[in-house]
Amino acid sequence: MNIALYIAVMAGVTYLIRMIPFAFFRKKIKSRFFRSFLYYIPFAVLSAMTFPSIFYSTGNIFTATAGTITAFILAYFNLPLIVVALSASAMAFIVGLI
Repeated sequence: MNIALYIAVMAGVTYLIRMIPFAFFRKKIKSRFFRSFLYYIPFAVLSAMTFPSIFYSTGNIFTATAGTITAFILAYFNLPLIVVALSASAMAFIVGLI
């Protein structure tokens, strides 16, 4: 019974999070500043959630730092995401072996 209640509460919370902006913002947002602010929120939230976990993922700060630096360098050169991810993982693995 408890699991069904948990699922129902989470469904309600998820629905409310998605429904509230539609209820409050019926017209198009005309403020250029506010529109640009809303545009960058997903990137900022994703970065804030992901970046700290990068350094705790391997259990070793040196392997995590090596993988992160590798990912930044390869992403700077606009390589595909799969190449960046695999190369960063490989670098973290190699540094872990050393």
